[in-house]
Amino acid sequence: MKDSNFLKEMNARHVWHPMAHPGDMRAHPPTIITEARGVRITDIDGHEVVDGVGGLWCVNLGFSCEPVKQAIAAQLDRLPYYSAFRGTTNDVVIELSTVLADFFAPDGLSRAFFTSGGSDSVETALRLARQYHKIRGEAGRVKFLSLKKGYHGTHFAAASVNGNPLFRNAYEPLLPGCFHIPAPYTYRNPFNEEDPERLAQLCLAALEAEIEFQGANTIAAMIVEPVLGAGGVIVPHESFMPGVREITARHGILLIADEVITGFGRTGDWTGSRHWGVQPDMATTAKAITNAYFPFGAVMLSEAVAEVFERDETGAALIGHGYTYSCHPVGAAAALASIAEMQRLEVHRNAAARGRQLYEGFQRLKERHEIIGDVRGGHGMMTAMELVSDRASKTPIAPEVIARVHEATYRAGAMVRMSGANLICSPPLIMTEDEAQVILDALDKGLAAA
Repeated sequence: MKDSNFLKEMNARHVWHPMAHPGDMRAHPPTIITEARGVRITDIDGHEVVDGVGGLWCVNLGFSCEPVKQAIAAQLDRLPYYSAFRGTTNDVVIELSTVLADFFAPDGLSRAFFTSGGSDSVETALRLARQYHKIRGEAGRVKFLSLKKGYHGTHFAAASVNGNPLFRNAYEPLLPGCFHIPAPYTYRNPFNEEDPERLAQLCLAALEAEIEFQGANTIAAMIVEPVLGAGGVIVPHESFMPGVREITARHGILLIADEVITGFGRTGDWTGSRHWGVQPDMATTAKAITNAYFPFGAVMLSEAVAEVFERDETGAALIGHGYTYSCHPVGAAAALASIAEMQRLEVHRNAAARGRQLYEGFQRLKERHEIIGDVRGGHGMMTAMELVSDRASKTPIAPEVIARVHEATYRAGAMVRMSGANLICSPPLIMTEDEAQVILDALDKGLAAA
């Protein structure tokens, strides 16, 4: 392997990184990870830390899950690829579809359209939502609703429903007909409302008002994360998602649950939607479906939505959409092994326990460090702290201070994620109590360094 300095120089010269300024990657070379095992990662300089990020919300089973690795190897040896476009398919993806139908049965979802990842899944769900209404004779339903602060990926349609201008401004104009509702973000919201239940009702009222303004018969779907992830781990009041479900159903608007992050145990239940007792019309998945060992995803559809397509006799239900890697047999094999291992280990239960530990630990850190303005989480392995320079005014902390906290935390033994003024933890769901404490101790030192 080339030495550290050579690789850092070549990275700056040849690699453009997602979600980063190319010049910044030259000025501040990224950490080069060379090994990973369990919940620990090691960089090129031999520094080993606990991964508090889970890769990117995705390595639920850790970095050395043998059943998934073996399933990938075996499938590569037997059938490494074949197309699933009209006329051909493969046995392993059919098996996976039956497993997913069982897995998502409590969510009322029974059909799968396979993709290459989360952004692909969102793109697919939005397209199918428009097509669904066209088949039903309501071609005017083309608009989409979503939440401010929501994140749904980086394709043009996904970026259009994103609720953060960081992912939008450089690429506008985006898809027309996308409108955003205030998020139930208790710490910062346009209503200056600090009561979560009251805020949920205000956001639902805003949703009703937007539907009335746009006209319900022009809206195809609303896409929502059950717990907002990249936006800063925004956990809505328990009344919010049931309210969204009731309003969208009453107006004939499809509800798409973006479960790319929240699916497969991360929230302490198998899906985020189950926390709120909500059955969406579609759900987007990816990330942990293969433990991130293979790029793969799926859109799950309800029986009612599926029947509209399957009973069509006009030809309008022809799905003119798909990917070269849709139904990839290696991805399907990885997904089968991942789901089986997650269920065997009941990782959602550990996620709930360790999530409580991290959330309570973050609360204690807030008592010790004035730069923590807000702590959010409490639903599985999704925890965030929002850093401020002044608690009374909620003034966001300077970027250089966040970078200092991040670097000091890493040196103290844990990788965490920076997202604006938020420091986010989303570790592998197999994490032990001692490993979670390493993250808390490292954060304590990182915050002190600032």
